[in-house]
Amino acid sequence: MSTQSVINQSATAATATASWLQTAGAMAFGVLILFAVGFAPMDVAHNAAHDTRHTLAFPCH
Repeated sequence: MSTQSVINQSATAATATASWLQTAGAMAFGVLILFAVGFAPMDVAHNAAHDTRHTLAFPCH
């Protein structure tokens, strides 16, 4: 096995690991947000969404 082949395999493994960690992190963050909003009182969730719409200049009413 050549040195270049070993380097290429290491780089591929590192890229796959980084991609997996990013995916797992995004999924964990999504679940956290889902549960945070799910257990928040309704007026808190509504006000947060309402304020976000105004921040993005999206008409909401």
